[in-house]
Amino acid sequence: MKKTAILFLLSFLILQSCSVNSEIVYHKDAASTSVMDIDTREFMAEMMAMTPDSLKQKEFGEMDRLPTTWTSMYDVARKEGKLKTENPDSIKIMKKIFMKSTKENNTLAGFSFKMDHFSPEDYQILKSFTKTEKVPLDQNIYNNWDGKTLTIDTGNFNLKSIEEAIRSKSSKEETQKMAGMMIMFFKKIGTTLKFENPIKSMTGKHDWVKQIDDHSIRIEYDLKALYDKDSKFKNEDKKIIIVTE
Repeated sequence: MKKTAILFLLSFLILQSCSVNSEIVYHKDAASTSVMDIDTREFMAEMMAMTPDSLKQKEFGEMDRLPTTWTSMYDVARKEGKLKTENPDSIKIMKKIFMKSTKENNTLAGFSFKMDHFSPEDYQILKSFTKTEKVPLDQNIYNNWDGKTLTIDTGNFNLKSIEEAIRSKSSKEETQKMAGMMIMFFKKIGTTLKFENPIKSMTGKHDWVKQIDDHSIRIEYDLKALYDKDSKFKNEDKKIIIVTE
């Protein structure tokens, strides 16, 4: 039985080492838009070199089904005949989450997920939606933003949603070794927070957080430290508050 496009991407995700870069743009109306890009170029180059030409269509043909322009989860599921819900809240969220693949020289170079202009109310619905639909998301989307002030909960500096997505496609034995799997699968993970208005002040510090310009904050994850309970941080405030003009 064919997988849905989302399930195929999750299956693909757990087979490789890749880099993940996210960007969250905070709008003046208290909404935000986030994009997660997963770079698969290095892995694909290695796999294509190792796979005989006679087997490439069989091994990689499924990738041709992935949309190459932003397509909502709702449209993908409906096109594949896999739409499983009539719940209006779930459908609303599915219409605001988009996905696409990127190709270079007709080879998969990566794929992306976008959450378009999510309001605080949308995020509350999303929490319920992701209890059954495993979508890789940046946990920082759940930080509180009111249109002027962002309160970062550094407890959100984790890979929970990605872990759950991988766990849903892994064996019990593999999930018991999740920390090792995450360090092996991902080479680099980071998030840029961008604000429409200039940053006025930032209070609180964390080793992984730095301001890069008047409108942007960068979070770079240290995967080894993330999964090492004995890791020591120089700065590890629980809250970081960013006020914009």
